Amino acid sequence: MRQPTSILITGASSGIGAALAHAYAAPGMQLFLSGRNKTRLDDAAAGCSARGAIVQTAVLDVVDRSGMAEWVRQCAARAPLDLVIANAGVSAGTGRTDESAEQTRTIFAVNWDGVINTVMPAIDAMRPSGRGQVAIMSSLAAFRGFPGAPAYCASKAAVRIWGEALREELRPAGIRVSVVCPGYVESRMTAANDFPMPLLMTAERAAAIIRRGLERDCARIAFPWPTYFGAWLLGVLSPTITDPLMRRLPKKV
Repeated sequence: MRQPTSILITGASSGIGAALAHAYAAPGMQLFLSGRNKTRLDDAAAGCSARGAIVQTAVLDVVDRSGMAEWVRQCAARAPLDLVIANAGVSAGTGRTDESAEQTRTIFAVNWDGVINTVMPAIDAMRPSGRGQVAIMSSLAAFRGFPGAPAYCASKAAVRIWGEALREELRPAGIRVSVVCPGYVESRMTAANDFPMPLLMTAERAAAIIRRGLERDCARIAFPWPTYFGAWLLGVLSPTITDPLMRRLPKKV
């Protein structure tokens, strides 16, 4: 399979996004990176440039529909996009209080609308050439609604199902789609968790797994396997069986 040389990554200023940017950074590689925090984004870009990549950054919020469409269009005009990773996301839970309407809408705006705002322009840019790859960042939380993070789970479930449907929808157009479902990964997002996180891994390790899965054109890149199996099982079992367990789980703040 042809290796990507032009890659666009949202949420590239920290966590998995920054680790993916560093993993792909190499001489001859064109990276388009976006994020909301300029300082962190510049740090990530500097690390990629030091590895020989050509890096262009945009301080941009994925909820900005028109801004995202224009940015993706401009990036594709500079270098036809081989791989677009819709990685930007936010997390919050009900550890301190019930989830408010504002928090719910904020999470969906980034995790759902933000993915659409990234992927749809990317598809438009890839269609003329009849090739390209899209990676959508979901989560193992997408397999079962956890009461400690209702909006987060629901938003990740939405993009997982959408991405899996898009894969076959876009196959005739030559565009490959993979959905990524990580477990616990060290990041600013998980740093707020004050409970044990099974099989927690570094962002660099997660990026390596994701890259291998994308190279193999895997439909679903879910890891680590023990946590994936547990999440999948919770999703297929009847809530009558799983609800008592859900009540005992710690809540995310």
